[in-house]
Amino acid sequence: MKPNDNCWCPIIVKNSKIPKMLSWFMEVGGITLFPFIFIRGEGNPTLIRHESIHIMQYRETLVLGFLLIYAWDFLYGFAKYKNYDQAYRSIRFEQEAYGNEHQENYLEVRKNFAWLKYKV
Repeated sequence: MKPNDNCWCPIIVKNSKIPKMLSWFMEVGGITLFPFIFIRGEGNPTLIRHESIHIMQYRETLVLGFLLIYAWDFLYGFAKYKNYDQAYRSIRFEQEAYGNEHQENYLEVRKNFAWLKYKV
């Protein structure tokens, strides 16, 4: 499903306090909890695109799958690297989002399940 399809669009909440509350280990500018994207401040197109990639991943994994894979990848990465930031960056969903957040048309050209090509 692509961004212009009727049921794709996330609900974006700007100036949310949620990212600030979650900034224990690192600065959180935004977080996606399907179907919401919570943004600190006004955000910017790159951040919103990054979080919108997560919306697509949530949809592909039927929400619960996203949460389970995300947690597994983080735990596996933490066991492997013994470092929070490296574990976070090793999550397949984050690799796809960070790797494509600057590509303005990524959501239009993205292939379904694109995150599968990334390895923890």
